[in-house]
Amino acid sequence: MSNSASPSIYEILKLTKLDKVVRLDGKTVSFDYYESLRSPNITARIAFVDVGGSTNYNTDYDPQGDKNLGTIYSALPLTADGSEKVNFKISSKLGSLDFSEVPLIVNNSVNLDQESQRESVFLSLVSQSAIKNKESRVKRNYSGSTSNNQSVTLIAKEILNLQKIDIEETSNKYSFIGNNMTPFEVIMNLAKKSVPLNNGNPGFFFYETRDGHFFRSIDTLLKQPSVQIYYKTAVTKSSINVDNDFKISSFSVNKNQNLINAIAAGVYSSRRVLFNPNTFKLEETPFVLDEKTLSNSLGNKIIPTPENKDYARVFYDVKDVGTLSSQVAKGNAVSDPNEWQGVVQMRYNLLMSQVVTMQVPCNPKLKAGDVVECNIEKITLSNKNGQPFDPVESGRYLILDLCHHYDTERSFTSMTLVRDTYGLYKGN
Repeated sequence: MSNSASPSIYEILKLTKLDKVVRLDGKTVSFDYYESLRSPNITARIAFVDVGGSTNYNTDYDPQGDKNLGTIYSALPLTADGSEKVNFKISSKLGSLDFSEVPLIVNNSVNLDQESQRESVFLSLVSQSAIKNKESRVKRNYSGSTSNNQSVTLIAKEILNLQKIDIEETSNKYSFIGNNMTPFEVIMNLAKKSVPLNNGNPGFFFYETRDGHFFRSIDTLLKQPSVQIYYKTAVTKSSINVDNDFKISSFSVNKNQNLINAIAAGVYSSRRVLFNPNTFKLEETPFVLDEKTLSNSLGNKIIPTPENKDYARVFYDVKDVGTLSSQVAKGNAVSDPNEWQGVVQMRYNLLMSQVVTMQVPCNPKLKAGDVVECNIEKITLSNKNGQPFDPVESGRYLILDLCHHYDTERSFTSMTLVRDTYGLYKGN
């Protein structure tokens, strides 16, 4: 294998339905694997070409099926009934994407193009937890001294039966009734109402990677060390002391700070007027974004904000005390929605203020929620020997979405990266 962008090896790629097993490795045209901080489950897509003779027809459809061969789509057949599973292990220079023991489930199958001698088939795959989630409902209430992370633990273990899950502790609790929602809906709703320990900024993500499910705060994700350093430059390894396997193929800024939109959205300053359903009174809470408000950031702590800090937006909302709470618990001010209901919107908005699409040679070790460092070549007429990389655009980025792509000619990893502040160096 010459480099990490070369075609990868399908060590295992098989489709199983009950007692039937068919190999897809010699038929597959492309394979795409997806993770995202915005998704509580993994997905994947397979496109393969079948010329027939892959398996015997199912005798439920053809009485002489054990004597007749056909395509996988018709003979197996592919019905997306939950019994069809795909195990795979795909290896490239930098590692393997291994689902040989924990298969993905076929969610949908489409015969894209059928000819007399061949057909093209598209498979949509999901993790097993996605199926379990749709089959389950949260019906009981969660109240009293139960913290948000304890509620997530109960739902994940008792209802979803998740075996691999990492749940970060929260400093607040939120009383609610399941209201017959799916477990994923409830947990993702709790993520927006959770505050980490040590007075961090509110806001969590609930997501799945190949290592399992995670319920983690934005602050914790941003404090991680970078798992890999990538660079973007026109020179090759022979001219600079870096590895071409970690050279950025494309780096496109999809969204940068938009002053008008940010002011209109109340990112920098706002006033929140909350109606308290317990007292039937209005409560006003001002909000101003500054370095003290932001507990953790990916870049320099200096936040570019307009000089005028007068609020430009007023939010009218109902104080979210939960469906079972009559008041905030004594001595637990962090459970007061006034402390997080306004700040959490700022935290999510600020994290998405810079959105970048990046493609690199295939690196299966990368996962959604990881932090990578990107060194972007400096454009200057001066000498680059001292610092060849741009100190503003370069820096640490959080992987929001990720796709590992494999086809017959190449392998690469595409990512959507986000960042809340600028700078290669951590500032004040």
